[in-house]
Amino acid sequence: MNQTQLILAGSLIDGCSTAVHKDILLTVVNGLVTAIDRGSDLSRMGRESFDDLSHCTLVPPLVDCSLALARSPAMGNRKPMPNTLPRFKDEITLYERHIRYCHDHGVLGVVDNGTPDEVLAAVRTGAQQDKEVVIRRGRETGGDFFRLALSADIGSTPNLIQTLPDNHFKHLLLKEKQRKKVIIANGPQAVAAALAAGCDAIEQGYMMGADNLARMADKQVLWIPSLMRAKNGLDSATAGDGIGCRFSLRAASLGNPLPGAESYWKQVLTDQLEQLRLARELDVPTAVGTGAGNPGILHGESVVEELKLFLKAGYCLAEALGCASEHGARFFDMKELGALQIGRPATFLVTRGTPHQLPRKLAYLENIYVNGTPSRFYRKNPVKVIH
Repeated sequence: MNQTQLILAGSLIDGCSTAVHKDILLTVVNGLVTAIDRGSDLSRMGRESFDDLSHCTLVPPLVDCSLALARSPAMGNRKPMPNTLPRFKDEITLYERHIRYCHDHGVLGVVDNGTPDEVLAAVRTGAQQDKEVVIRRGRETGGDFFRLALSADIGSTPNLIQTLPDNHFKHLLLKEKQRKKVIIANGPQAVAAALAAGCDAIEQGYMMGADNLARMADKQVLWIPSLMRAKNGLDSATAGDGIGCRFSLRAASLGNPLPGAESYWKQVLTDQLEQLRLARELDVPTAVGTGAGNPGILHGESVVEELKLFLKAGYCLAEALGCASEHGARFFDMKELGALQIGRPATFLVTRGTPHQLPRKLAYLENIYVNGTPSRFYRKNPVKVIH
């Protein structure tokens, strides 16, 4: 039996165009969008029962293309811990909590790059708290796609030195023909090597230069610029390892200033924003990946901060939301998520107010709809704790 729902919305950003649609009526049949009409059409349909979201803006669910669910973003020095049972339980707790944090901020798709196998096995056998978050995992062996670091991580060193010989790197990629390949690469040489070897996506890509961006545009290689990594470095610079992501007071602690760090990270962030402006001009496909789980980068809410940086780089709101939803969902094969279009699942975020209040209002969602109905798990104003 067909189950039909009508949803009236003040505005809609679909995630696949640059338009902001006003006064929209969604028709949903069995969880799929079957029609997108004008809200004024409601009167001629003679239907009295509908979801009135005329005071709200609907946007597609968000996707974070780079995070670590079992890693805490709490500030302070991290000392290696033995693989003991207490730590194992802590990682399970963090994994489940961070899934919930992502869901609470409308991040219904995540690409997890840092959860140990034994934690994943334990979580799978337990009762997962949220079943509305689509998870993909990247690894050198196993996983949903192949993820490899060809150069140093931008957060660990400013030198960006290539760490694998080209022949070894190419051999690894040739073995992974059947899976999409995401390469962490920084600097012009590492990115050029990754593109020449046939990677499908570049993560970070700091200081890679205009020539590599042009190659990515030609081959339509996805770019995950990870702007929050540089923003967090800059925010932390004036207090050493102490303060990260100033947008969240929960991640604040005091430290000692690092000489020269502020000017370095300011230049790194400026350069990355300039590259992102050029990527938009060249039509390089881009997606949002925050690096949540690194110190000071919080799960869920960091996506809003990354969106603000996309806007700073010249993307309009609708374009930025496409980068934070459809682009990542399509690349990582999250069929349940993505753009709000006819024939696609009626899964979307409800933000109170007008599009002019975005992306700020994404931190205070009115509701989340999954397949046309309000989420069973979403609660407004969740209480959060970082361990």
